[in-house]
Amino acid sequence: MEFGKVDKTTLGTIDFSLPENGRSAQELLTGKRDPDPKVYVGAAKWGRKEWLGLIYPAKTRDANFLAEYVNHFNGIELNATFYKIHTEAGTKKWAASAKDKDFKFCPKFPKSISHSGDLSAPKIQALTTDFLTGLTGFGPKLGPVFLQLSEQFGPQRKEQLLAYLQQLPKDVRFFLEVRHPHWFSQIETRKWLFSALHDAGIGAVITDTAGRRDAVHMEITTPETMIRFVGNGLHPTDYKRVDEWAIRINQWLDKGLKEVHFYVHQPDETFTPEMVKYVVEKFNIVCGLELEVPHFVPATGSLFG
Repeated sequence: MEFGKVDKTTLGTIDFSLPENGRSAQELLTGKRDPDPKVYVGAAKWGRKEWLGLIYPAKTRDANFLAEYVNHFNGIELNATFYKIHTEAGTKKWAASAKDKDFKFCPKFPKSISHSGDLSAPKIQALTTDFLTGLTGFGPKLGPVFLQLSEQFGPQRKEQLLAYLQQLPKDVRFFLEVRHPHWFSQIETRKWLFSALHDAGIGAVITDTAGRRDAVHMEITTPETMIRFVGNGLHPTDYKRVDEWAIRINQWLDKGLKEVHFYVHQPDETFTPEMVKYVVEKFNIVCGLELEVPHFVPATGSLFG
């Protein structure tokens, strides 16, 4: 992910500490811990050849990558849907790969919708219908669907955005990720955004990336959250950040948060399984969970070594 990317030499100068809970989180999280909170952790793609011999058996065919992925992770931030609209038959086939598991697909809106300009255009409405129809194949494996707006989509278009969000179906969970700095820096705009999301039943994506600390807004507008964690190649700060997230998420669970989606990005995806393994182990310890830990292919050495 390029959003918020910085030169690695500057990481030691960045304050990665998590901000206090946002206003909407303070207002929403006033309950008690759910006896069975749902926490999903994963990556953004399953088709990673870098994982052959790492977590996928060395000779795994491309067609079997998803079947291997679901053995290690219980959710995915599905970037495949960002590039094209998939059919119901296609998503049904994907869902079948996880049929016996508590697994969630969290598709991203196609860029033909999110990055096209006018969300009120008839063409966008038609594309949205096609996109959502295709998602029905996921059935109960469908998690939150998220709309990522570009850095150029600013608050001057907030009424257009709200109208679009309000017409989305109510039987699907949606999240929104905004990137234009004014959504966060303009106090009244920030209040409007997260209040509007709460009223519409739309979740707010939290993006934790080095160069855009404003996007770590710590607002929660529904009883669930989605966190996009952008690491820096297993830099020591990656682990410290995960430690702090584990503490914060446990606090949120204690106050009634019902579901968490935590998806890891790394500049080199070779490192993603190791980072997810650390996330899961830390969440299990701090949050009292029993998530399955990704397992690695055993190293093979020479008998005459």
